[in-house]
Amino acid sequence: MQLERFSFGVGDRFGQQAPAQLSAFQRIAREGVAIVPVWNKSNREHTLIGTEPMDVRREADAAVKAAGWKRPYHVDADHISLKNVDRFLAASDFFTLDVADYVGKPAAPDAINAFVARHRKLTDSLALRAGAEKYLLAAAEAGAIHRHIAAAKKDFIIEVSADETDSALTPVELLIFLAALADEKVPAQTIAPKFTGRFNKGVDYAGDLAAFRREFDQDLRVIAFAIAEFGLPANLKLSVHSGSDKFMLYPVIRELIAKHNAGLHLKTAGTTWLEELAGLAASGGDGLEIAKEVYRKALERYDEVCAPYVTVIDIDRKRLPTASEVNGWSAEKFSRTLTHNQRCPDFNPHFRQLIHVSFKIAAEMGARYLAALKANRARVAECVETNIYERHMKLLFLG
Repeated sequence: MQLERFSFGVGDRFGQQAPAQLSAFQRIAREGVAIVPVWNKSNREHTLIGTEPMDVRREADAAVKAAGWKRPYHVDADHISLKNVDRFLAASDFFTLDVADYVGKPAAPDAINAFVARHRKLTDSLALRAGAEKYLLAAAEAGAIHRHIAAAKKDFIIEVSADETDSALTPVELLIFLAALADEKVPAQTIAPKFTGRFNKGVDYAGDLAAFRREFDQDLRVIAFAIAEFGLPANLKLSVHSGSDKFMLYPVIRELIAKHNAGLHLKTAGTTWLEELAGLAASGGDGLEIAKEVYRKALERYDEVCAPYVTVIDIDRKRLPTASEVNGWSAEKFSRTLTHNQRCPDFNPHFRQLIHVSFKIAAEMGARYLAALKANRARVAECVETNIYERHMKLLFLG
């Protein structure tokens, strides 16, 4: 199974927005840009919401059939490990192997020495050994997960993710990591490094844009070299995680993938949940009350909802409105504060980040939340589709 040049990971926390999401892919296709949809949901999200991987497969299949979509599409077992991969084997054909927890933990000295001996020509000996000490065990874990999947399935796509770590993966380290993955015979078609700067959930990039440009350009050169040197899949491409709303980066990425004739995988995951809630708020009535309740409980349970995401959020609690203040907001005020429009004076990135990590609260509402989505389906779908097409796809591929 081969992933095409451009692909988008689209999360759907509550399994209601696949038709609206797919509509965005159809619209960009009519503009001459072919992007493959990849519905992704992590084990953590399934556990918090109470769903199963097969729910995602059924939702994707139904949306594709209803829309008459004839191009490829995939279902991603997002951020899986050996501990939970079995849960996804039947439903998924795309597996994101999350090995971030193994980055920085050294492999056995004999394994490191053997790797350095095999790859002496890659870079200077000190950098090679340091890179091996940092990434060799992570590559070995990716190999173990891949072999486990391959024992059960014959046709699937592999992404390797090492983005949720404390430090950026340099181009030299990327080269070493790809060499180690090749040694493990992991046929990665996408690789998700941690880039320089901050990639926080649901808000724009924070960092040195010129440094990101240099790094991304060098990473693309490294990938082209690794394909030729190590025999990795010819369609291997960079994957940008927490990619939703990184509007500042999209012109740079567009320029560089064109320059190198490269592919791209972008994960927009949680942005759909945010647009879902913005659509409910904009609908007024019970939709607005649900949105206000989510925020109120998120404030009350701040530490709980933020704890799993501390590496990918930066919230200034002093800039969060009080629950009583939000309780007095109109539908328009709540929606404008949540929607990522930096030209709007009401937009609050701290408010948006807190809502982003608080989907568990909506899940606890159960049938009430799902009923509100169905009652306001048209408005919610409009928000979801417009976000993916206008803010992401058009900006990234059409300028």
